[in-house]
Amino acid sequence: MISWDLLRLCAGSLGAHRLRTALSVLGVAVGVLAVILLTTVGEGTRGYVVAEFAQFGTNLLSVNPGKSETLGLPGVLGGTTHKLTIDDAEAVARLPEVQDVVMTVVGQGAVEAGGRSRSVFVYGVTASAPRVWNFEVRVGRFLPEGDPRRGGNVAVLGAVLKRELFGDENALGRVVRIAGARFRVVGVMAPRGKILGMDIDDVAYVPVATAMKLFNLDELLEINVTFAHEELTERVERQVRAVLRERHDGREDFTVTTQTGMLDVFGKVMTMITAALGAMGGISLLVGAVGILTMQWIAVGERTHEIGLLRAIGATRRQVLSVFLAEAVLVSALGGACGMAAGVAVTEALRLALPGLPLRTPPAFFGAGVAVSVLTGLAAGVLPARRAARLDPIEALRAE
Repeated sequence: MISWDLLRLCAGSLGAHRLRTALSVLGVAVGVLAVILLTTVGEGTRGYVVAEFAQFGTNLLSVNPGKSETLGLPGVLGGTTHKLTIDDAEAVARLPEVQDVVMTVVGQGAVEAGGRSRSVFVYGVTASAPRVWNFEVRVGRFLPEGDPRRGGNVAVLGAVLKRELFGDENALGRVVRIAGARFRVVGVMAPRGKILGMDIDDVAYVPVATAMKLFNLDELLEINVTFAHEELTERVERQVRAVLRERHDGREDFTVTTQTGMLDVFGKVMTMITAALGAMGGISLLVGAVGILTMQWIAVGERTHEIGLLRAIGATRRQVLSVFLAEAVLVSALGGACGMAAGVAVTEALRLALPGLPLRTPPAFFGAGVAVSVLTGLAAGVLPARRAARLDPIEALRAE
């Protein structure tokens, strides 16, 4: 039996039971649609999170106070926990491989000007922040270079904060009050949008020492370090750990996080989440497979006489097996094609309705969808096809 004859025979058999075939196709289509939509959301989210952090570059590491693996309570039995200080940051900055260091503290307060007030995050940073974070100053300049301990009553506004306070007016040289203290605006940042839902244009930047006094802080929230290129990551990390352990009496009571390491962790976590979402969608595909198996099992019982005729005119058990397997594969392939088409349509509709929703469907997913559909049909059709192939020809011909 040549493949064209096999295809015509299968198409005729399926066409004779249109409703049953349509329901089986629908079951597979819903399963494939669920898998595509869930994995599209998962993959889109993974790509979005990784891209958000990757924009800071891969030649970056961060130091935070406290050890993420530390157990117990600090200070118990005479132990001490050292805080991250400006001296620590300066010691790190003197390392030979280090290019720039940003000292950071964060507080929240009201920024007031011209009768308008807005509560925002206030970042206490050093002059190197735009270089390290890949930010740009649109108007004016950033905070001045110099001794980070001296501070100063100057401020740089984010693009959104400037617009809310001054509208289209020039903000340079204007006085604002931040948490009750007077500051002179020396610059306005270029827009950067949101990072993981946080609007980094709706913030103010002041010198780190000034922010520490303003918010009554005695330690740094974070030290960001940049170096020449990604290949130096491990070497710089070792050097940073060594110099800070030496300054902290041999205790590693801080956490060093590299950008590449963080991106790898995020990528792995989101890949696992995507796989889990795909598995959840696979439950619907399993239901479709059960539908095909049920349809084929019933079809074998209804077509017993037809099977007897096929065997009587010379068809082998293998050919009978091929007929029913081909029917199952054809149904599942049609369902897969419909599910993928529906997945594309729904994805595009979601992009139009929710432009901010991260959606990404890699081309490999479509190839995987076809393969999974075919395998589903093969798996679902094996039992009915073997039942048909094992029927005794004489007994099959006697069937009504």
